[in-house]
Amino acid sequence: MKKELLMGTALVSTLGAASVAEAVTATMSGNHQTGIEFDSPTSGTDTNAQINDNNFTVSLSETTDGGMTISSSFKVMDENTKEDYDAGFTLAFTDGSKLDVIAGGNAAGSHAVSIPGSAGAEGVTITTANSASTGLDFMTGSTALGVEYHTASDFFADGLKMSFSASTDNGANPGTTYKVDSHFALGATYVTDLGDTAVTIGAGYSETEGSIDGTSPTADANGVHMGVSAVTGDLTVAVGFADGDYITGDSANIEADAEVVKAGIKYVTGDLTFNLGVASGTAKDGAAGTAGTTEDSKDVTSASISYAVAAGVTAILGYTDVDSSNEGSNDTTDGSAWYIGANMSS
Repeated sequence: MKKELLMGTALVSTLGAASVAEAVTATMSGNHQTGIEFDSPTSGTDTNAQINDNNFTVSLSETTDGGMTISSSFKVMDENTKEDYDAGFTLAFTDGSKLDVIAGGNAAGSHAVSIPGSAGAEGVTITTANSASTGLDFMTGSTALGVEYHTASDFFADGLKMSFSASTDNGANPGTTYKVDSHFALGATYVTDLGDTAVTIGAGYSETEGSIDGTSPTADANGVHMGVSAVTGDLTVAVGFADGDYITGDSANIEADAEVVKAGIKYVTGDLTFNLGVASGTAKDGAAGTAGTTEDSKDVTSASISYAVAAGVTAILGYTDVDSSNEGSNDTTDGSAWYIGANMSS
């Protein structure tokens, strides 16, 4: 309870430090994407279905007399949750730094380099027991009772920006499902020019502690990631690597020692954008308290062509192929998928 009171006191005192000059300003944005997906599993019947992704976000902000901007947002509709009110407050200071208060997130994940891949909404379903990941930030757990501080640009060196985050638990006793108790993380992004090429380097480290009633994991979630992106004119090339441990946090309480390698390219010519990406992930998983010994794997190749039909309207053709194995055995639910559709955004 003391931790929650301290968090609440800090928030109230920070927001009340300066009077707000005017009423809060609200802006709205969103997108509507719809299309058809064609699935071809390795073993089974080909299927097709309409895929929708609709999001509508309201952003709220205002600036105090002292120049600090206070902002928050909420998403009123999407295809999975229908509503999302989990955003906290962001305090942007006059020196260019920011502080996320409540649901601050994990600083390591904030600096994961974006790796190009298909812009389509296609996906290939593999066996749920496969714990291999293809994301660079798979180990970045946190809780809502947390903060994340973002430095201003050119922190200590030209082109350097960093973030630091920490969170604590909600005071409830752990049950049979893994519960995050606390986390600490840091991340950094460095941007520089090498001739005509703009280079971005991103890296992060995260360490999360958690518990399950009656069972101790062999290793808490932790890990590092690093990525490099280079942009020369209309061409973007990026690579990334991640290594660490994570726990699923669902009723299965699976813990996994995982690695991910990703690479991708993007090329823009006129109204056309071409994306190509590859990702390879491996994981040795086991039930909580039991280290895994046999490897799961997932190899993903994806590509897309996007065409700007009009301002805010983009037609998309995407393709993804997945080759996976679980506990060393080939996964018959992997395969490939096509997607054709369009996205309208504001």
